[in-house]
Amino acid sequence: MDAAGSSQQPPLRIVIVPWLAFGHLLPYLELAERLATRGHRVSYVSTPRNLARLPPPRPAASPRVDLVALPFPRVEGLPDGAESTNDAPDDDTRELHWKAFDGLAAPFETFLAAACARDDTRPHWVLADCFHHWAAASALVHKVPCAMFLASAAMIAASPVPPRRQSVVHAEPAVSVVELEQPAAATMPRYEHDAVAPCFDGHGASGMSIVERYTLTRERCALGAIRSCVEWEPECFPLVPARVGMPVVPLGLLPPSPDGGRRAPNGEEHATVRWLDAQPPSSVVYVALGSEVPLPVEQVHELALGLELAGTRFLWALRKPSGVPDEDMLPPGFQERTNGHGLVTMGWVPQMSILAHGSVGAFLTHCGRNSLIEGLLFGRPLIMLPIFGDQGPNARLMEGRNVGSLVARDENDGSFDRHGVASAVRSVMLDEEARRGFVANALKIQKIVADKELHEKYVDEFVQHLRSYATPTEGIFATVSQRPTETDFVSKE
Repeated sequence: MDAAGSSQQPPLRIVIVPWLAFGHLLPYLELAERLATRGHRVSYVSTPRNLARLPPPRPAASPRVDLVALPFPRVEGLPDGAESTNDAPDDDTRELHWKAFDGLAAPFETFLAAACARDDTRPHWVLADCFHHWAAASALVHKVPCAMFLASAAMIAASPVPPRRQSVVHAEPAVSVVELEQPAAATMPRYEHDAVAPCFDGHGASGMSIVERYTLTRERCALGAIRSCVEWEPECFPLVPARVGMPVVPLGLLPPSPDGGRRAPNGEEHATVRWLDAQPPSSVVYVALGSEVPLPVEQVHELALGLELAGTRFLWALRKPSGVPDEDMLPPGFQERTNGHGLVTMGWVPQMSILAHGSVGAFLTHCGRNSLIEGLLFGRPLIMLPIFGDQGPNARLMEGRNVGSLVARDENDGSFDRHGVASAVRSVMLDEEARRGFVANALKIQKIVADKELHEKYVDEFVQHLRSYATPTEGIFATVSQRPTETDFVSKE
């Protein structure tokens, strides 16, 4: 462990600013806790409602984790309390959410200026997500080095390279996707490629594209920090520094504790876990596609009919699309026909407890980073149905490692049907030869995800990288291009 408390190595003061999505808030709270248990002081910055919805820091970390609430700006048309992307599921509200997000610049500047005013509170580092251009700009003004959190290596390797700019002050005009450099062996299907285009559109309510935010942040940061490691993404990880254009330090996977499941609010075992208790071993497909982007109701019906057609037991944590009556969510008669071997729930479920349960034989997942890590922490083979963002590259990474089966999709619009769902479920659950291979490979990756010593080593090495640059020279802030060389941040083998 990092000897943070020793006289030779005093503790660091670190500010962590995650993106306003729980897929980012939760793992970077995990990082905050791991830094705090090493004796470092962490200011974890978000908005009041997001902080209230997070689990409290663990007792060992709590005394050294300060939860800093920035007031979330009011934006006309955005519902009150819509502080996370989970609260802004459609395109219109998401664009307004970006506008409100940019309004956090002023309160963050006030917070950082106050912290930098005293030697005993001045941060050594700001760790900001890759959209937080205003956090990186504030750090630059106050001469605090800033690192940016990066997406998965698979996503970075598969994505177009954002344009380089001459200045960190003025953003360049939006660049067409087709003008950007593509990876040498691009495998992104057309529907995913088309979904990238809005990232370059800066003409909505917020007035700034996602790529402009990313580029501004990158230009103001000294290094990247990625929740990954070469063991997890051996083919893609070495490509990241060159594609990002800066040194990149692995954080490891920051896996949650295997016993991290929670009981129902009344303290009793959750109803879904009690239902699993009555099912045979390894017989149930757990279905959960995340909380960010619910499927259109037509695709919900195809997924339901595919599960029915496959004939296996299933437990489905279903997020209902807004504006759809409960009676229209599922195909007529579906729940009656699947009664006894299928359970659909639309409320909160203890995902870790479900994935740990011996009755679960596979995980039908959207392949978000958190869900992949949680599923493979328990060695569950995967049925993969990615929806957006890094989920497609993540799914193809796992397909390449033969830990499960991808649901067949239409190349042009990404749609799927019941037959594709049923085929993927049967290959993972019912085809004995295929299942043996999927389970064996999932167990191999489980050894990586569950290797506590490996991931603690990565956090220790990350701390040492921060220490080696915790007292920057004046010159680094004269021009952000004067970064440390890549060799300064090579992870130890």
